[in-house]
Amino acid sequence: MKKVVTFGEIMLRLTPPAMQRFSQANSFDVVYGGGESNVAVSLANYGVPVEFVSRLPKNDIGECALMEMRKRNVGVNHIIRGGERLGIYFLEIGAVSRGSKVVYDRAHSGMASIQAGMIDWEKVFEGAGWFHWTGITPALSQGAADACLEAIKTANRMGVTVSTDLNYRKNLWNYGKKPGEIMPALVEGCDVILGNEEDAEKHFGLHPEAVDVTQGHSVDSHAYHSVLKQLMEMFPRAKKVITTLRGSISASHNSWSGVMYDGKEFYGTTTYQITHIVDRVGGGDSFMGGLIYGLLAYPNDDQKALDFAVAASCLKHTIYGDANLVTVDEVEKLMEGDASGRVSR
Repeated sequence: MKKVVTFGEIMLRLTPPAMQRFSQANSFDVVYGGGESNVAVSLANYGVPVEFVSRLPKNDIGECALMEMRKRNVGVNHIIRGGERLGIYFLEIGAVSRGSKVVYDRAHSGMASIQAGMIDWEKVFEGAGWFHWTGITPALSQGAADACLEAIKTANRMGVTVSTDLNYRKNLWNYGKKPGEIMPALVEGCDVILGNEEDAEKHFGLHPEAVDVTQGHSVDSHAYHSVLKQLMEMFPRAKKVITTLRGSISASHNSWSGVMYDGKEFYGTTTYQITHIVDRVGGGDSFMGGLIYGLLAYPNDDQKALDFAVAASCLKHTIYGDANLVTVDEVEKLMEGDASGRVSR
């Protein structure tokens, strides 16, 4: 299996222990994570050769982030050093009717100050078969958007499959450009697109034909079909367009499933009831990691690839931290219907 390359920012995550509120915290638990690094960790756990590309400050905190990637068997040979600092985000984990909160502190980070030309993308993509990026990276700065576009164009030229998770983050787009001015040129070069109705609306002005895509605590998957069709019409290079379907009963109980469209047929999945969420951050990243693995491991079975992605991300909700630390065997066990959680001896 050829290597997968992901590109984006890894951050220091600071979380009050024991589900405390920020105002209660006298200490914070430390985790390192970010959308693209989380995907890389998932793939490494599945045995896929993977390289994470980023820009980290040359200081002890940057070294800690680098060590975290190495610990998870993620390649770091093309990470460059520079910038003032590592980005930080603070996470207050919610419970029951109290939602989680995120506060970003990532201005002037190494990735926010990256520029086109800093990374030798032809060297990065030697021996690669897949490149993944998310909408978080071009939201950081014009330089990050330019570097991302440079990577996509190089991948296209070298015959590398390109995927994106659109990942709209309203609190990040603050450098004077709107998503609609930046994202279309990037997504035009993508073969696989993951996004929900909010991503489609905020980035491209697309709306589902149904007025309400949710029905109370449940989610009507058919209401999302029009969004997937519109995305494929807008970006004809795409061979597969996917959305995750999350029904939020409470902060501790979500339903979870997915839909894929290949231009001819829609694929749906089992809906999982995740009733005791440990940590939902990274749920979409774990889905994307599972999807990339599934499309590579089961190249002639899109249904199985989608089932793998949903099962993998279902399991992520049981794991503290940003990254999904599960194996292929554990995911396939859940795919086969064993959700018992019995002790393995």
